[in-house]
Amino acid sequence: MKFDENKAIETITTGIRNVISQDLKKRGAVVGISGGIDSSVVAALCVKALGKERVTGLALPEKDSSPESRELAENLAKQLGIEFVVEDITGGLNGMGCYERRDEAVKRVFPDYEPGMNFKIILKGDPLKDNMLNLFYGAITDNAGNEIEKRLPLKEYMQIVAASNMKQRLRMTTLYYHAELRNYAVAGTGNKNEHELGFFVKYGDGGTDLKPIIHLFKTQVYEVAKAIGVPKDIIDRTPTTDTYPGEVTQKEFFFKLSFDVMDAIWEMHENGATTQQIADKMSISVEQAARVVEDIDQKIKRTEYLRMEPLMAI
Repeated sequence: MKFDENKAIETITTGIRNVISQDLKKRGAVVGISGGIDSSVVAALCVKALGKERVTGLALPEKDSSPESRELAENLAKQLGIEFVVEDITGGLNGMGCYERRDEAVKRVFPDYEPGMNFKIILKGDPLKDNMLNLFYGAITDNAGNEIEKRLPLKEYMQIVAASNMKQRLRMTTLYYHAELRNYAVAGTGNKNEHELGFFVKYGDGGTDLKPIIHLFKTQVYEVAKAIGVPKDIIDRTPTTDTYPGEVTQKEFFFKLSFDVMDAIWEMHENGATTQQIADKMSISVEQAARVVEDIDQKIKRTEYLRMEPLMAI
């Protein structure tokens, strides 16, 4: 993929500056920083665009969050020289019944499950290997350390996800509190992979004032991160959901492919390449190329409602 990361940084920072000051009439930006690559890049871009004194970084942990996330977020804030605020949202989520509702559904699938056990959702299948449909499985780690997997029935899957999405929505509520307190804008951290394929929560991490990297493939985000000076330990960290008690990578949970492979195939597909051309370029079979393209197209189509503005019923 041809990509000029320095030109991208210049274009995005100019855009951030113009959108916040001219369009939104705000004084600065609030960014939820999670210790992940995307939020770190957005925070660094906002600092470059606005100055460190006009950027606030928020860490929004809850009881299932990895301690590493907060540590990396704090280190990033120190490096950037920005205001850093920690808001633990566990109490709010308890009040909303997030954990109770989730655990209720998990226990129907795993009768031996007890709150506090590691639990995660994983998406089975790899379009480079098989024609397997998108099937979601739950996995718990019992008290003996054994990991047990079961396919999640639709009802239980939907309840677990609905409860878990409260986390993203409460985080956004908290970000807007701090933004309105300072007359700042909320800068979103979603990239193209997340936005176009539907890996975000509507009115959660999808509900922001501006989305600086929404046009960048994940692999391009990494290039920007290196160029703008994001710490190496963040760049080297495996992207995770940081949502469930059991750690699960974004690849396991949703994308199914490594970003370098997926982004390359997706970019060629967008530019009109045939599956034969993709196969030749990627040294894979035509059938493999077709399955990857189909998986991308299906995700875009099935999550279109997430990207829609509210509709009028007249």
